[in-house]
Amino acid sequence: MIITDLIDISKKQCKVMIDDEFAFVLYKGELHLYGIFIGKEMTDTCYHKIVNEVLCKRCKLRAMNLLKERNYSEKRLREKLVNGNYPPECVNAAMEYVKSFGYVDDVRYAQDFLFYHGKRLNRQQIILKLRQRGIPDDIIRAAYQSFCESGEKTPDEELIHRQLKKKHFPGLESCTPDEKNRFLRSLVQKGFSMDAVLGAMQSFAGTGSNLCV
Repeated sequence: MIITDLIDISKKQCKVMIDDEFAFVLYKGELHLYGIFIGKEMTDTCYHKIVNEVLCKRCKLRAMNLLKERNYSEKRLREKLVNGNYPPECVNAAMEYVKSFGYVDDVRYAQDFLFYHGKRLNRQQIILKLRQRGIPDDIIRAAYQSFCESGEKTPDEELIHRQLKKKHFPGLESCTPDEKNRFLRSLVQKGFSMDAVLGAMQSFAGTGSNLCV
């Protein structure tokens, strides 16, 4: 393995390129410590010493510091570490480390997300946002069902009723087909299903909410 380049990324750190490929990031003082300079051969022993004794420890500490600030899904935390230029083996080691203490738990993450956001988001929005965070569908379904059964969730129907009231929906019996379609399209575009909107429109007419103008 030949050190082919050292690329500054800050006043204190630089990227180490080995055989023209990115290897890892080190502090400039560490370059001198390990005798790293362009054109020198790096032994397997030196490489593994840097990765296992320096960078893996640093990556674990970075993961812990990130989790002190907020909760992360497994996917999001892994992305943060990868973006920090840690080698794959260090990222894997850090993920296993924090998971072993229960600091990263996608089930708990999904449950916490629903607790804080379930009352203002509909089902489709919740599914989309959790998928974007890398939460598996089976965990999303279980967390959503559990949250609904807990009584914490504001049902889609109530969320739709709030929107209908806000938009001064007159009720199915009083609105024209064009008005109905306009309200329907507006709510479907917000992420509610067609069936949920139609059902809420029907129940809205019987709630007395259509008296609001």
